[in-house]
Amino acid sequence: MPAERITSTTLAAMKRRRDAIACLTCYDAAFAGLLESAGLEVLLVGDSLGMVLQGQPTTVPVKLEHMVYHSACVSRAAARSLVIADMPFLSYATADRALAAAERLMGDGGAAMVKLEGGGELAQTVARLTRFGVPVCAHLGLLPQSVHRLGGYRYQGRDDAGAARIRADALALQDAGASLLVLECVPAALAQALAGELDMPVIGIGAGSGCDGQVLVLHDMLGLLPGRSPTFSKDFAAAYGSVAAALAGYVAEVKERSFPGPGHTLY
Repeated sequence: MPAERITSTTLAAMKRRRDAIACLTCYDAAFAGLLESAGLEVLLVGDSLGMVLQGQPTTVPVKLEHMVYHSACVSRAAARSLVIADMPFLSYATADRALAAAERLMGDGGAAMVKLEGGGELAQTVARLTRFGVPVCAHLGLLPQSVHRLGGYRYQGRDDAGAARIRADALALQDAGASLLVLECVPAALAQALAGELDMPVIGIGAGSGCDGQVLVLHDMLGLLPGRSPTFSKDFAAAYGSVAAALAGYVAEVKERSFPGPGHTLY
């Protein structure tokens, strides 16, 4: 019998048990099989594909049809892992557009959850999506789709006002029905506090080891883009010697909470 498919309910139970959730980005069927074999609970079809596959300078040029295509590639090969698809830039600018995009990503792309970037201003959109049966992963902290407004890829929530905004946004999105949160590039103390306060699991990237799980961009953690890896990442292929060993090592280090370590964290 195949292993039971992982859902948002599975992840919520893992949070309650303090069982760390391992997630990586994934863009194709071959890697979907490898990641699932390594024990990854979550495969994120990230709009980071614009940068690591298409050679774009940011995620902004990625289109909905790109996300649907890559989501379908991943979902066809993922028998157990939860597949989450990013909603690309402006595809959720209104609730109606968000519903239409979710229909494509889940119906044609096979995703089991969609992810969108933004705070409390998206609460009504999240509520409408979940009301129609769409599981939602929120994304706070550094928002790559807002890089032009932010003026670059910078840590967020470093002062009291910024931290308070992220906390208020997280609570609003949870109240609206979000079942998962990606928290990117925030101080470790803030991330740990939010993980303790929120009912929904918090998946960190550049947010310290106090989150309920971790995610990295696949190409960063395999060292496939020399000179471009962010400071919060780690070259697991260099550390473990092969792709399969790197993936297994990543899962093990996330589970034992040795990654991220002090050198990958802003305190």
